[in-house]
Amino acid sequence: MFSLRIISNSMKKIVKSNAWTYSITILIIINTIIMGMETYPSLMSSYGSLLVFLDHFILYIFIVELTIRFIAHGMNFLKDPWSLFDLCVVGIALIPSQGAFSALRAARALRILRLISIFPKLRGVIEGLVMAIPGIGAIAAVMGIIICVFGLMASKLYGAEFPQWFGNFHTAIFSLFQIMTLEGWPEIVRTVMQDKPYAWLFFISYILIGTFSVLNLFIAVIVEAMQRNSSDENEINLEKIDIIEEKLDRILNIINEKKV
Repeated sequence: MFSLRIISNSMKKIVKSNAWTYSITILIIINTIIMGMETYPSLMSSYGSLLVFLDHFILYIFIVELTIRFIAHGMNFLKDPWSLFDLCVVGIALIPSQGAFSALRAARALRILRLISIFPKLRGVIEGLVMAIPGIGAIAAVMGIIICVFGLMASKLYGAEFPQWFGNFHTAIFSLFQIMTLEGWPEIVRTVMQDKPYAWLFFISYILIGTFSVLNLFIAVIVEAMQRNSSDENEINLEKIDIIEEKLDRILNIINEKKV
């Protein structure tokens, strides 16, 4: 038991060292470059075997890294969401990408996401996005209602003359979603306005409500969630500092009592 604790502590020192973090980061970047090079047939014809060897070699290093982290943290490794994320990313890469699993070759690109689990700032961004999911869901529901209302109106107003954009409900919704992204909407609106001069009132109202108002709400919810996540981390750090100060005060009191 004592030797296992020594091994675990030594592994923790390795995992927490800057050299370890920088090495894994560099390997992830190199692995990303290799996967990008594999998309070029000319490079694969010349260096294909080398690129595949390096790709597999780095994957084995990632397996060793996860093993060391598991030894260092024990069962706590499985309680950490980011450790489970790394385990899933590497585990997917181990599934044979042949036959029915050929689509998993594209999943190797998920290894790049391991950069998120390494850097605390990137983890904070993802955690903020996760915290914003309830608010985003509510706004998405409002956005869906708005698109449905305007889709029904557009199909009734312009469906007969412009069936390619508003001929039925789902076509109208798709066209309005395209307009919401501000992609190609001037062409649609100008074409409709040739027969319906006042159509601009409908489309400008939709863009103001759907694009500028609701999408800005998405941004506001995400920013608020990230700020809340940051404040929660600060509170946790302050609590840790208070606990450390209390322990130091107890130690000092014990020392002073012994002196007396």
